[in-house]
Amino acid sequence: MTLKKLMTATATLSLGLALSASAMAETIMRVSSWLPPTHPQNAVVLKTWGEWIEEATEGRVKMQVEYGMGHPKTMFDLVEDGAVDASWSVHGYVPGRFKLTESAELPNLNANAEAASVALWRVHQKYYKQANEHEGLLVAALFTHGPGQIHLAEPIQSLAEMKGRKIRLGGGIQSTLGKRMGVTPVGAPAPKVYEMMQQRVVDGVFIPTGEQKTLRLNEVTKQLVLLPGGMYVMSFSVFMNPDFMSGLSQKDQDAIMAVSGEKLSALAGRAWDEGDAKGLETARKAGVSILEVKSGDPIHQEFQAMIQGIDEDYLERVADREIDAAAALKELREIARNYKQ
Repeated sequence: MTLKKLMTATATLSLGLALSASAMAETIMRVSSWLPPTHPQNAVVLKTWGEWIEEATEGRVKMQVEYGMGHPKTMFDLVEDGAVDASWSVHGYVPGRFKLTESAELPNLNANAEAASVALWRVHQKYYKQANEHEGLLVAALFTHGPGQIHLAEPIQSLAEMKGRKIRLGGGIQSTLGKRMGVTPVGAPAPKVYEMMQQRVVDGVFIPTGEQKTLRLNEVTKQLVLLPGGMYVMSFSVFMNPDFMSGLSQKDQDAIMAVSGEKLSALAGRAWDEGDAKGLETARKAGVSILEVKSGDPIHQEFQAMIQGIDEDYLERVADREIDAAAALKELREIARNYKQ
């Protein structure tokens, strides 16, 4: 073999080994999601987080989002069991396990989703983390959706008219509000709401305005009732499998956490806020009747009377967590209401 051919062969072998080593070093992070790919949580939040992770790890870890793996309440088990590496879900879908995060869901928070999400993350790190409600999972972010409002197939003029109506509820604080309002609760994951309203299996749903667009509820909603600050928000978490993380180098673990936490929580909340604005615009264009309730209006007064004592009920429910829940609730609201982007 001539020297030139030998050098060429050596270079080719070296390149092949380098590419092989690179391929071997690359880790695919499988993330399960349960809302449509077009939903902001997928199209914006997971997409951006994946880009952040790939950049932070210099391409050694790449995200792959997978759909259709089950009900959102099963996401916690899927990640804990190692069927996937990460996911996100609603705390209220697992009654009894996640109590402390309900603090962000209580009425009268009066903050947008980004502010609420940052507040929830900070309060979790200071107070809730020690209660270990996410045992078996590594929490990457905590966030809320925007203000939950009332979407109806037939309009109302007062909350008293809600009594007996079949309303899809998503668990958590929604169940408490539904009970106090006297509705007939119907459980189902959010992606089923369109079909249920279309077929009149339910008369309405408590959900943010963004779903007027993402779930096409503008096609099956006649009235959207907007209360000041909304009725509630729902809390969520993004979580990872600890074994998956421990299998990475310490450098990559640190890199992933650096683009998670409060940064990811704020991104998730901000995406919900932007989605809510688009959803409201979609509803208006579709001709949905929008009842914008002002502070002090009769419906607002009905709602405020209905939720009397709800904070105290929450504090009683979480008494067994052995943390200063009252101080945490106060601090959460202060952070959310004073948050500046």
